[in-house]
Amino acid sequence: MKLSRPLSWFLLAFGVWSWVIWITFVKNLWKDGSGLAFDDAGDPTAYFWVHLTLAVVSFVLGTVIGVIGLRGVRALRRAATGSAS
Repeated sequence: MKLSRPLSWFLLAFGVWSWVIWITFVKNLWKDGSGLAFDDAGDPTAYFWVHLTLAVVSFVLGTVIGVIGLRGVRALRRAATGSAS
């Protein structure tokens, strides 16, 4: 399957964006002082575990999508240099 140049770059950008957003979210979740993520004893709450799970799944999906985009960009570059020779 061939990906177009715009789609390849979009998928790569999506993967990077996903990591930037979710790393920021996890940092904020870890430092949460509102009482949502940690109870009074400092133990993680269900809110913490659900959102940490969402972040991990998003990291995995962002990575997979970004790798697909990166492979598409590399394939397009190889095709461009191969046809120019």
